Amino acid sequence: MENKTIARTLRLLSQLMELHEENPFKIKSIANAYFKVDKLPFALKDKPLDELDKIDGIGKGLASKIVELLQTGALQELNEILERTPEGIVEMLAIKGIGPKKIFIIWRTLGIESIGELYYACNENRLIEAKGFGLKTQEEIKNAIEFKLAANGRFLYAQVEGFAKTLFIQLANWAGKIDKDVILGFAGQYRRACEIVDELEIVIGTENSDVIKQKLPAFEALSLIEAQQAYICTTEAGLRIKIFVVEKSAFYLEWFTLTGNKEHAEKVLALAGGGPFANEEEIYSKAGLAFIEPELREDFNEIELAKANKLPTLIQYKDLKGSLHNHSTWSDGVHTLEQMAVYCKENLNLQYLGICDHSKTAVYAKGLNEQRVFGQHQEIDELNEKLAPFKIFKGIESDILNDGSLDYPDEILKTFDFVVASVHSNLRMDEAKATARLLKAIENPYTTILGHPTGRLLLSRAGYPIDYKKIIDACAANKVVIEINANPLRLDLDWRWHRYALEKGVLLSVNPDAHRTEGFHDMHYGILVGRKGGLSADKCLNAFSLEEIAAYFDGKGFGFRV
Repeated sequence: MENKTIARTLRLLSQLMELHEENPFKIKSIANAYFKVDKLPFALKDKPLDELDKIDGIGKGLASKIVELLQTGALQELNEILERTPEGIVEMLAIKGIGPKKIFIIWRTLGIESIGELYYACNENRLIEAKGFGLKTQEEIKNAIEFKLAANGRFLYAQVEGFAKTLFIQLANWAGKIDKDVILGFAGQYRRACEIVDELEIVIGTENSDVIKQKLPAFEALSLIEAQQAYICTTEAGLRIKIFVVEKSAFYLEWFTLTGNKEHAEKVLALAGGGPFANEEEIYSKAGLAFIEPELREDFNEIELAKANKLPTLIQYKDLKGSLHNHSTWSDGVHTLEQMAVYCKENLNLQYLGICDHSKTAVYAKGLNEQRVFGQHQEIDELNEKLAPFKIFKGIESDILNDGSLDYPDEILKTFDFVVASVHSNLRMDEAKATARLLKAIENPYTTILGHPTGRLLLSRAGYPIDYKKIIDACAANKVVIEINANPLRLDLDWRWHRYALEKGVLLSVNPDAHRTEGFHDMHYGILVGRKGGLSADKCLNAFSLEEIAAYFDGKGFGFRV
């Protein structure tokens, strides 16, 4: 075992001991030994074991630990403390800029036990409520987590989008100087708007393919090598990029083939033949199919729907008339209620805002007790007079308690225009318990929307297991809307279950869960996954006009448009 490995092991032990508030003198001694061992000019493994305690800074106690490491490759004391520490907490210690003192607060005070939960808490502006944290620290932690997540080679769509657009413009401008009639487009996961992107694929069609191929390896934005009939590189952040250069006559066939998943492409081409094709519409036309939008090309039932000419008209961002499930400074938001409302009205040209600050159980998020609910409602009434015809609807994100009940009595729940019921605590449930808990909340007559149904955090935390069909069927029976939480970390309900919900007559709602004005723009990502799930505007609650949604809330589902 090398010195650096021994040093890192001692450092981890001292950090975990600090997290568990053990003897501070012992912690300091082990931490000092970490620095000492790391700087030694000789290898400890080459020294006689009975002489280790004579090395400056290493006494008998530490020497015995080093001997144990050298002889067994492990440290019993470290193993024991690891068993008492959540895996996610240990992972946090590897994030630059967060030491044991901050992690202790994150874990013990905020109840956060994974990097994914910590990242989401940064987005929700929750860290600044804790002692020793401010906006700057919160932003630094968020950036460090993004860097760490990127190292795994998998990215949220939202993380890739800005870079992808910039790269595309640069590549188009560069290729256009070689061939003014060049055509190019994204393919693969990115074009299908997949929530997780492993690589970017770009197809270039040109009459000068030999020239572009020759010059492409020197393209200023990338360092490329030719392989697998494509030019491939990996960015500094770990994102793989593939660029395919084809003759212009073959562009649409290649673009189509690389866009849909393999099964979709093979089934359609078996009907359409091998081309050449003037455009993608011709491919579907020759296959006897209605045109299938890229987001749907996942080999679900889209080909059967296209044969029967029953594909939905997919929702667009411009169809949205309002934004539901948002937070203000009444709980853990960054901006005031008025700032959130004015932004929706003036910057987004929306007709209404649904405010849903946290309920009283969410103490960590300054959840509203009954008295503060009354105070917020008074402010909403005043703002509605000031901002008319724009309207703020009185909502609440009510915690679903362990037994499935909501955390306000009926006399409080009935004062809201709508209620988003969400799970925020005790996420370690088996499928039976999680399903029963949600079913009881859905059956509550005051529940309007089921919020982020599984609690998942993409790339970091799997959602709690639920019986999707039972939950969706219950929502259909109780006229409860299901949220598509548009935060790119969540995108929950998963798009793979949208179609079943829509078939059962359940409305979906694209909710940003915004904690600041910038968060409203996350509805863009909710729309993308809604399109993947086959969502149309008439089945999306916040695509209803102000008059329609007011009538919907008044009748709780009776009289909404069909």
